[in-house]
Amino acid sequence: MNKLSGQKENSEATGFPAAVTVKPSRWRVQAVWLVPLVAILIAGGLAVQSIMQKGPTITISFATGEGIEAGKTKIKFKNVDVGVIKSLALSDDHKTVLASAEMSRGAASMLVGDTRFWVVRPRISGGTVSGIGTLLSGSHIGMDIGTSKQARRDFVGLESPPVLASGAPGREFVLKSGNIGSLDIGSPIFFRRLQVGQVVSYALDPDGAGMTMHVFVNAPYDRYVTNDTRFWHASGVDVTLDTSGVKIDTESMVSILTGGLAFENPPETTATTEADALHRYELFAARAEAMKPHDAIVDRYVLDFRESVRGLTVGAPVDFRGIVIGEVSAIHAHFDPVTREFSMPVDVNIYPERLISRENWQGDLGNTTAERRQFADYLVAKGMRAQLRTGSLLTGQLYVAIDFFPAAPKATVDWSNKTPRLPTVPGNLQGLQESITSLVAKLNAIPFDGISKDLRKTLSDADTLLNTVNTEIAPDAKATLAAAREALTSMNRTLQSDSPLQQSTAETMHEVSQAAASIRTLAEYLERHPEALIRGKSRGKP
Repeated sequence: MNKLSGQKENSEATGFPAAVTVKPSRWRVQAVWLVPLVAILIAGGLAVQSIMQKGPTITISFATGEGIEAGKTKIKFKNVDVGVIKSLALSDDHKTVLASAEMSRGAASMLVGDTRFWVVRPRISGGTVSGIGTLLSGSHIGMDIGTSKQARRDFVGLESPPVLASGAPGREFVLKSGNIGSLDIGSPIFFRRLQVGQVVSYALDPDGAGMTMHVFVNAPYDRYVTNDTRFWHASGVDVTLDTSGVKIDTESMVSILTGGLAFENPPETTATTEADALHRYELFAARAEAMKPHDAIVDRYVLDFRESVRGLTVGAPVDFRGIVIGEVSAIHAHFDPVTREFSMPVDVNIYPERLISRENWQGDLGNTTAERRQFADYLVAKGMRAQLRTGSLLTGQLYVAIDFFPAAPKATVDWSNKTPRLPTVPGNLQGLQESITSLVAKLNAIPFDGISKDLRKTLSDADTLLNTVNTEIAPDAKATLAAAREALTSMNRTLQSDSPLQQSTAETMHEVSQAAASIRTLAEYLERHPEALIRGKSRGKP
């Protein structure tokens, strides 16, 4: 109080206000600290914003790190950046490369169970070229969104890009084949020579007995695939040598270079319902095989031929007067120990529906095995036989012909064996060979040696006769011919028009003519006056 009162007194004495001492607050912030504080707040805001916008981190496993660089290689979806590779490291077993990628926040919903990643680089496969743009921009990681609902953060990268993007319109089907041929992933699929799809994947069956392929047919062409559709290899150039000659067929130049498939419905099909996705089909080797009718009834027979079956192949047609009613299923050789002879059994499949399906009596002779056996016995009794015939002189291919031979020996169907046997007759070529053999045998039976001896003796006698004619008969014959020539010359002179004989003969003929006229006049007079023979010619009235 004394200090304050003293300051007051001094201020009053000097005329200035007295200074008051105020103690500083411990919480007062100096102005110099405002700038760092604002910087810290801004940095914190940016950090929070960065954390809020940061997407998930994923791991992608690749077989190799070729074309991938940490901090540079982008992950793109539809050519839009959605992530970047942050680091690369080898797996614990050193077999794969683990790429750690930082994804954008918006890409979090894309990371599901079946999402796919692959390295985009220049590739040529299945007749297609991809990744050409990376020659200038460098490789990047491609991404395809899956349809799964389950989130995922670790993935296995594909060795090659997928053929189809997820959600592509169309349907996928499964094909079973004995081999893959010249197909590859991306190989084209044709429908009436129009490319409508591609091969998606293929794999060897677990038992190693065949291949399973997945193919995709794009919309709207997938609606032409029905349950009765046939698929076949359309790879390269299909050259066929059969009984009809040489056939060359191909789908397109692309299929020649890279292979391909084709599909179509059989001409006689009535199916119009579209097939379900992943429907299984058999893959045939060629169109002709795929388009063969699939008959419900198959009767198996054995044909025993005693002649060569060279040129007959499995699959050769069994023909009845131009209609294919079956095919050869197997060819064997058999030795009979009783007769000690070889025969060539040929197994055939006969499709009786092709013979009787359009007839009114199908219901009586085609439904049961007993009815078909009765029908076969009837046909054989009428002379039906099997015969080998040449289908093409160019290729030498044979086929089995079923026809009627009324002059064939009597025979019946042998139903005693597991597979019944139909009777056969020798083929045309075999019959010709037998005829030639018989002719040669007859020619061999002719005694050409004796005939030649007799002929030489006859020729010797003829030579002797000619010598006799020349030495003995010829001179006399010459004299006789000279005399005859002189006689003919004299006769010719006599018959000349100015010869005395001709003139005398003319006068004599004139007199004979006048005598004949007189006799004719007398005959006419006597005819009119027969009494003149008694009285004589009257001198008075006529």
